[in-house]
Amino acid sequence: MHEHFIAFILGIVEGFTEFLPVSSTGHLILVGSLLGFKGDKANTFEVIIQLGSMLAILVLYWKRYLSLLNFSSIGKPEKKLDAIHIILGVIPAAIAGLLLHDFIKNQLFSPNVVVFSLIAGAILMLFAEKKHRKFTSNTVDELSYKQAFTIGLFQCLAVIPGFSRAGSTISGGLLVGANHKTAAEFSFLVALPIMVGATGLDFIKSFHFLHTSDIPLFAIGFITAFVVAMLVVVLFLKILAKVGLSIFAYYRIALAALFFIFVIL
Repeated sequence: MHEHFIAFILGIVEGFTEFLPVSSTGHLILVGSLLGFKGDKANTFEVIIQLGSMLAILVLYWKRYLSLLNFSSIGKPEKKLDAIHIILGVIPAAIAGLLLHDFIKNQLFSPNVVVFSLIAGAILMLFAEKKHRKFTSNTVDELSYKQAFTIGLFQCLAVIPGFSRAGSTISGGLLVGANHKTAAEFSFLVALPIMVGATGLDFIKSFHFLHTSDIPLFAIGFITAFVVAMLVVVLFLKILAKVGLSIFAYYRIALAALFFIFVIL
């Protein structure tokens, strides 16, 4: 199969799954395995297309990120999402990622870990959907610092391949009283700093695998992931409150079964 077509397919997979609670890592490993796209070039390609997904969040929420630079709103009595919310939501996972980065890359990127994480994440999502408190935060501006930090703690689970950043943070949001849309939007907002740090580190380490001849391959994957991620994020926010997390949890269990059959066996 032509590599450019593979780039297009994997760009769709990345854009479609990065911000859904279904594990983009699990999907990329499974689809890459089925397409025979593996090795150092494939690993570098995954880093590039993640940058495309991140750009989609930046484009969709640039006004919100820009407003965070207004530090005069910090500590004011009126409710407003500010930079401290984002910092509190990012710090736990950032520390975990820095401390465990090499261990995660060398020891946890295995099919067995992904299958376990897919199922464990599904259980957390089902638990959050069933046990979430009465919603006290109906917009991200109503989130407290404590809620932001707690969601950040849940984001630490996402350092385990297959667990899903969106799945862990949205579950955490539901459990601390945020409604589905609020939990999802905050998940997107705290994802960008974490992904920039993690992907930037991966990019530096894999930079020597880049070749000018691969530019078309990477460009196709990057642009595809960017466009698809933008569409998916907008659609996801519209349907999440109606369908909840359960349907995604059951999908993860089905994906774990496919992963076991096609990758592990």
